[in-house]
Amino acid sequence: MACADWFVVLPDSASAARVGAALRGPAVQEVSHPSGRPWLLGSWASRDMAVGEAGRVRIAVVGDHATTAGRLTAAARRTDTLAGLDALAGSLVGSVHLAASVAGCVRVQGTVTGLRRVFHARIGDVTVAADRADVLAGLLDAEVDEQRLAVHLLNTSGLHPVTGEPVWRGVHALPPRHYLALDPDGQRPRAVGWWSPPEPVVPMAEGAHALRDALAAAVEARVRGRDVVSCDLGGLDSTSVCSLAARDGAKVVAYTAEGLDPMGDDVTWARRTVTALGGVEHHVIPGDRLPMVYEGLGDVDDRFDEPCPVAVQRDRWMAIPRLATSRGSRLHLTGFGGDELLAGSPAHLHALMRTRPRTALQRVRGFAAQRPWPYRETLRQLWDNSTYRAWLARVGEQLTAVPPPLETPTLDWGTPPRMPPWATPDAVDAVRELIRSAARGAEPLAPTRGQHVELEAMGSTSRMVRQLGQMAARIGLGLAAPYYDDRVLEAGLSVRPQDRITPWRYKPLIVEAMRGIVPDESLTRHTKDGGDQEVEAGLRENRGALLALCDDSRLARLGLIDADALREVCARPLPPALQFDALYQTVACEMWLRARESVTIPG
Repeated sequence: MACADWFVVLPDSASAARVGAALRGPAVQEVSHPSGRPWLLGSWASRDMAVGEAGRVRIAVVGDHATTAGRLTAAARRTDTLAGLDALAGSLVGSVHLAASVAGCVRVQGTVTGLRRVFHARIGDVTVAADRADVLAGLLDAEVDEQRLAVHLLNTSGLHPVTGEPVWRGVHALPPRHYLALDPDGQRPRAVGWWSPPEPVVPMAEGAHALRDALAAAVEARVRGRDVVSCDLGGLDSTSVCSLAARDGAKVVAYTAEGLDPMGDDVTWARRTVTALGGVEHHVIPGDRLPMVYEGLGDVDDRFDEPCPVAVQRDRWMAIPRLATSRGSRLHLTGFGGDELLAGSPAHLHALMRTRPRTALQRVRGFAAQRPWPYRETLRQLWDNSTYRAWLARVGEQLTAVPPPLETPTLDWGTPPRMPPWATPDAVDAVRELIRSAARGAEPLAPTRGQHVELEAMGSTSRMVRQLGQMAARIGLGLAAPYYDDRVLEAGLSVRPQDRITPWRYKPLIVEAMRGIVPDESLTRHTKDGGDQEVEAGLRENRGALLALCDDSRLARLGLIDADALREVCARPLPPALQFDALYQTVACEMWLRARESVTIPG
């Protein structure tokens, strides 16, 4: 089976039952409709599932949660429509998929950020939903959509609504903030909006308390009942999660990876934290014992439902999970998502300028001095009132332009992405066509630029964390990222931007939220280790493996890249104008195509 962990949701019809029969096997579990037909089935060995039912209503929650069958049964008694489940969905702690059958109609949804995704496709004469696009593609015997694959060559994974769509013909992604509604016959699937970002009006003191409660509940839901858990322990985000886990009774085993940068201080701060907490088992992995970026490319056999940029450093990412499982951990807590939520986006200053101009100008001056930002471009972005559609249309015309300088202000709807110089004109045209088409009707993820940028960043990075979780699941380890939980996200986004985002304090919201939990000294940290040196060293040491990918390139076969141009770039250090992400994305696409050649998907 291609995927060790997946599920499929079927409408209540005889035709859907036939689809279910095609998926049955010794590793497949199933939950039936009150009608007796199969409804929710799959292989979820690494998932926790709770089911409740009353009358013609059945509700299932799958993922990281503390929900009980009794609570779901009580909710089922109160529910008579799909929309009636909004209150339950808006109260669940953790990271889950919610699936429900109400009088024959079906509702299925993932998380707001997309860490848990929902896809759907028409199989025969019914619409079927799943949490993996490749499972549906296997049922459809679908081919790769080359135009959608070309989008993955962009030097960013975040360009709403263009990125994030499945690369399979006939398979569709449920939009963020929606649930999928299926009628009993599965003929008329509908994406129904149910979640909106909160108004950012909560003062710091109140918001810090709410974030503390939400993050603590998220960690407790995962740690409760476990004898041992493992944690990343690096920056302030993972330090907060580790400190919360240390309060909840389980033995905590923390890991810190030492970087190659002699100025990096993750290890120093981690040791201070462990000393102050007491009782945490701490392991430091020396930088020279960690695999390099691009190491082991020839051995990567993970089969994702889309190209995974993290796969270019799979061995490096998996070093800590492998150590954690050998220590007995079956759950690993991370700080992924903290940067997007807690550091926030200066783009909030665009809206703040229109409501509190004096405060906004003070913040702008601070950011402009730190970054530094050119004042002319800063003022242009600040006063520009272009809609998201207009900005997206401009993006489509600039795909091959010179990348914006690193000191470009970040007050716009986003950073305009670029296609790599080795992309063919056909690939550029294909991506441009998709962007132009999307721009005609695109709506931002939030009314203001700041919240839109934050939600888009969380959406794009959570997709990579989702794939990291799939890597870890293969060795029996669950990967948890509490900052991507809906309740944690809501608590963070509710805080006033003038309190949360400032050039003069480092992540002030988490600092205030974690007082009394994270050791006081650790809360004074205002640095974060980078990884540029590891990338440059990995490129030098694994140049041969990169050049080998240019030979008989699958992307070149599809007409998406010029293999000779890519080979020329890989043969020497990357030019300053070319970001590492551009090469990451291309290598990820090439590896994904090669891995798919030996795939067998049930169906």
